[in-house]
Parts: sequence; C-alpha cells; structure tokens
Amino acid sequence: MAFSSDPLDELRVPDGTSAQERDLVTDGDVIVGARSTVEFGVRGHNVLAGEGTRFGGSIEASGDCRLDMWCDVADNVLVGENAYLGERVHIAGELKVAGDLDIGDDVEIEQGFEANGWIVIRNPMPTIVFLFVYLKHLLLIGEDDAAQRLLSQLTDGGEEAAPVGDPLVIPRNASVNDDAWRVSTPATIGDECRLHGNVRAQTIDAGERNNIFGSLRARGDVAVGEGTKIHGDVTTRDGSVSLGPDVRVLGDVSCTDLELGPGAEVDGTMRADGEITMQTTERDLE
Repeated sequence: MAFSSDPLDELRVPDGTSAQERDLVTDGDVIVGARSTVEFGVRGHNVLAGEGTRFGGSIEASGDCRLDMWCDVADNVLVGENAYLGERVHIAGELKVAGDLDIGDDVEIEQGFEANGWIVIRNPMPTIVFLFVYLKHLLLIGEDDAAQRLLSQLTDGGEEAAPVGDPLVIPRNASVNDDAWRVSTPATIGDECRLHGNVRAQTIDAGERNNIFGSLRARGDVAVGEGTKIHGDVTTRDGSVSLGPDVRVLGDVSCTDLELGPGAEVDGTMRADGEITMQTTERDLE
C-alpha cells in the first residue's frame, strides 16, 4: 500500500465479522473515522475512534482503546490493556481498564472508572494524528519496512499483518446500524460474514459464503462472491452486477450489465439495461 493512501477511504469488513444482537464482533482491530455513528456496540482487539464518533452500545477491546475528543459511548467501555480518552469524551456506563489510563479534560464517565495501572490526566494526542506522527517518525529514522508493516496491519492485512486479523474499518461520516450501513466510499466485505442491515456505498465487493440480511445498493459496480446469500435487492445506478457461483438473491436485481455465475439464483425480477450473461458449469465431452 502506498504511503499516500488514506486508510479511511473505504468501508472494510474483514473475514468472519458478525453483527450479533447488539454488537459488531471481529477478531482484529476496529478503526472508525471521525464523526461516524455506530449504533452497535463493538468487540475487537484494539478499538480506535476519530473525533465526534458515537457508539450506541458498549466497547470491549482486548487490546488498547483510543477515543478522540467528543466521542460518545452509550454503555460500558472494557479495555484489556491501555485506554486513551480525549477531552470531552462521554461514557454513559462504566470504564474498566486493565492497564494504564490516559485521560483528557472534561471527560464524563457516568458510572465511574477503574484502572489497574497509571492514571494520567491530560489531553492525549488524537488517534489519527497519533498514527500519522508515528508513521512519520518511522520514515524519518529510515524504518521504511516497519512503516509499511504498520500500514498493512491497519488497512490491508499484508503478509506480515498482526495475527489477530485484518481490521474492521469504518470511514468518516458513516452511519452503521441494524437498518443500514451508509457510507460515501467503496465497501469491501470479506468472507463468511454475517451482517444485518442494507449496505449503501459507492461500489460494493462482497466475498464468499456471506449471509447479509439486507439489500445491496451502489452507484457503481456490485460484485458478490460464491455461496453468498443476500436477503434483499441488489441494485446499482450506473454500474454492473456480478453474481458468483451459487449466489442467492432473495429480492430483485437492477443494473446496467448483469453476469450470473453457475448456480446463481435470483428470486425476484432481473432488470438490466445492457447485457445479461449466464455462465454454466463445465460438462464432460460425450
């Protein structure tokens, strides 16, 4: 990944992510851009949120938790290592930190807090600023490989990514709830995910064996991988739709060009302004 790339320019849902009754659960890190609203609670390794982010449930981080200024959490925050809270963060529940707590001015924790390590009251550096300052430091001292590994861990899950898995990345100004995932960026969904809500994005690339309880709608192309089940419509304004082998869409499909893989099923109506291509399985020659 190039150093000039923005790590928050895409919704990225890693393999195995599930939207349970109240929480988004993933094995890796959770990175949320500024001024986003996540109506779920989140459970992951490290949880990092930009300025003005709002969470509608609790946060459970087995590693660190870093919340920028003006963040709001509607329930408890449980942290397995260290916590960093910017000024004017509001937590409606309690805060429990197994390690150190770095806390800014005017932080409100309604049900009290507990930290087993050091407690420092100051204004921690904002999360995104911290990441880029750390990257700049690595580059200045000539540690290009270390900087590349950090970017890979945070965004692409490269060859030397952290063993906890790829991060769940929610871009700036996003809205995520059990009704809809709304972003103005491309969206990439990994394999074997279970998600609730309609996905609205610039383009959508869904992996294999997912179960998505909602529709997919994009301005551009939509691609759905093998064995995925969509409990709703698949529509695009100006792009094409590609359904992999054994995909099932329980609603309608509307697009410019439509490609159906072997065994793909659409229960509703298929509307395509351009071409419809239907692939078949290979058969032995008689």
